[in-house]
Amino acid sequence: MIIDQLTRSIQLKICYFGPALSGKTTSLKSLFKHFGKEDKVLSIESSIRRTLFFDYGTIQFQNQQWLLKLHIYSTTGQDFYIITRPITLSAVDGIIFVADSQNYAYYRNLTSWNELCNYFEENFDKIPKILAFNKQDLDDKFDASVFLENINYSMYKNIAFKKTNALNGEGILDCFEEILSLILKNLYKGQIGSFLSKD
Repeated sequence: MIIDQLTRSIQLKICYFGPALSGKTTSLKSLFKHFGKEDKVLSIESSIRRTLFFDYGTIQFQNQQWLLKLHIYSTTGQDFYIITRPITLSAVDGIIFVADSQNYAYYRNLTSWNELCNYFEENFDKIPKILAFNKQDLDDKFDASVFLENINYSMYKNIAFKKTNALNGEGILDCFEEILSLILKNLYKGQIGSFLSKD
């Protein structure tokens, strides 16, 4: 997070994280499509269009006083490139965890969630996060409440969950608005509040 009072700008970093093929890239691209910026997403992909390092794009909002610039990434889900994930997550302000809701992917989601927790350890509670249960259009899916119970969802702070279908954009904007709300709520409590109070 960067707050520049001179240029009246705030820069935030949001990352989509989750297991391979859960729909991280599709979710990010669906979000950008909503804002008419689908051609502004940069991807480092393999020959079979799998994310090698990350996908990246920026979205900006401007009011009369401040410019909000969002740097949005998705991490690779391929374990061969696992070393790139903590690099992409560096200095993140909010995380959207994209879970694959298909039954066969249940434990893969748990492994990915535990990996994410381990990256931040005791600081994980401080980071705003959304669990997005993706692929809700499919029939063979697990019960989200069982997954939430398994990870002890109620013990976490700065967290919410949503259900999405990235292919048609269902729930994608809702996730984005919720993570942004959590981030800004945290920032307003902290240093940004002192800046805005001077206006």
